[in-house]
Amino acid sequence: MSEKLIAKNPTAYHNYTIENTIEAGIVLFGTEIKSIRSGKVNMKDCYAYIKHGEVFICGMHISPYEHGNIFNKDPLRDRKLLLNKQEINKLTGLLKQKGYSLVPIRMYFKGNFVKVELGIGKGKKLYDKRQDLAKKDAERQIAINLKNR
Repeated sequence: MSEKLIAKNPTAYHNYTIENTIEAGIVLFGTEIKSIRSGKVNMKDCYAYIKHGEVFICGMHISPYEHGNIFNKDPLRDRKLLLNKQEINKLTGLLKQKGYSLVPIRMYFKGNFVKVELGIGKGKKLYDKRQDLAKKDAERQIAINLKNR
């Protein structure tokens, strides 16, 4: 099946070292799907959490559909993610370890379904972020120098 990217979380790899990823479905309403198809999704400050054996995504902004009138839902509401019990138990065990977080990385279409890729990662310290930025800058300079040769 082909995957079509809808939105990415720009701060996921900057703030966390992602060690493992998992794919999850998401529960949405009709007007939200129409808004997603037009690309009106912001994942900048979103995160995921587990509550009562269910996984939810919080802080993801899906803009209201223009022609949706009374059927539009709250753009910032918590949305349930679809995972089976074994996956949720595995995530619960990993999240109980010190410093691990559940971070949404990207949202995409897989066939006709909307999927969310979740990452299990540890938060980076400030010096780790600085090292990553310096490394990225050095690689960019090398690429520019090679191109100009």
